[in-house]
Parts: sequence; structure tokens; C-alpha cells
Amino acid sequence: AGMIGARDRALILLGFAGAFRRSELVALDIEDCAFGKDGLTVTLRRSKTDQQAAGRKIGIPYGSNPETCPVRTVQAWLEHAGITAGPLFRSISRHGQVRPGRLLPIDVARVVKKLAVRAGLDAARYAGHSLRAGHATSAAIAGASERSIMNQTGHRSVQMVRRYIRDGSLFRENSAGKLGL
Repeated sequence: AGMIGARDRALILLGFAGAFRRSELVALDIEDCAFGKDGLTVTLRRSKTDQQAAGRKIGIPYGSNPETCPVRTVQAWLEHAGITAGPLFRSISRHGQVRPGRLLPIDVARVVKKLAVRAGLDAARYAGHSLRAGHATSAAIAGASERSIMNQTGHRSVQMVRRYIRDGSLFRENSAGKLGL
């Protein structure tokens, strides 16, 4: 599971840090990734809300923990797989051979569910969209502004991003927590 583990770790951490849709993650090519001193710049060439393919750039900063750093795990995956061009996330044969074809959006959901089970969670509660929704909710809990969350997710409407933030704020600024119970 070394090759699969390296790919899955990079897929999950990049998906979470970038708040990517499943379709956006699997559409990424190595050429869309630029590593720099501040982190990884990902160029999203097209998305659900950008059918004209104007594209947008998303910054993925280095994480403080090397084990969960999305930039380092993507670099490790590329080194491990020995790929230098073409699809970033690819299927892997059961013998550990990296195939040339890209993963499908459904594969992202399968990886999320597989890793949820491994973490002792109920797989039925997680899917490919969990990476994107989880980013928005976790960022809100940590006190990120609506604007900074929208910059990362690419949401155009505050109403859409507030659906995620509302869930994240249920406990952060809760008056019941001040009751001394």
C-alpha cells in the first residue's frame, strides 16, 4: 500500500487544503502545480462555476506538521510515483504500478470513505464533497473570515459559504458554553 498510500495522502490533504471539488482534483495535471518557497500554487483551469475556463490560482501553504503538510505530501507522491507530466492523480494497479490515466471523481469519494473507515468513522457520513465542506467548516471554527474562505473555495455567494460556516459556528460562539455547566 506504499504507492496507494502516498497517492491517497496527497489527494486527501490537497483536496482538504484547497477546498477542491472532486472533479477539480482529478482534472489537475502536474503542469498545474508550481512549487515555491511559500507553498504550492495550483492553477484550476476550469470548474463548475467557471465554464469559460478563465481559471484561477489557489495557494496551498506549507503545513506546520510534515506528516499532514499538503505541499510535502504532493511532492512525496510525485517523487514516489516518478511522474513528471500529465495527470496528477492516477490509478494504481494492485501490483503498485502507476497507470497513465487519471482518477475519476468517484475515486475521490472511494478514497475518502476508505480512509474514514480506517479512522474509525462511519463511511456513510463522508464522500468526495467532505473535503470541500470540511475545509469551510474547519476554517470557520478556527476563526477564518468569510472572505478568506470564499477565496479558497471559489464560492461567489456569501449565502453558499455561510451554509458551511453556520455548522462550524454552532459551538464556537455558543452562549451555553458560558453558563458554567
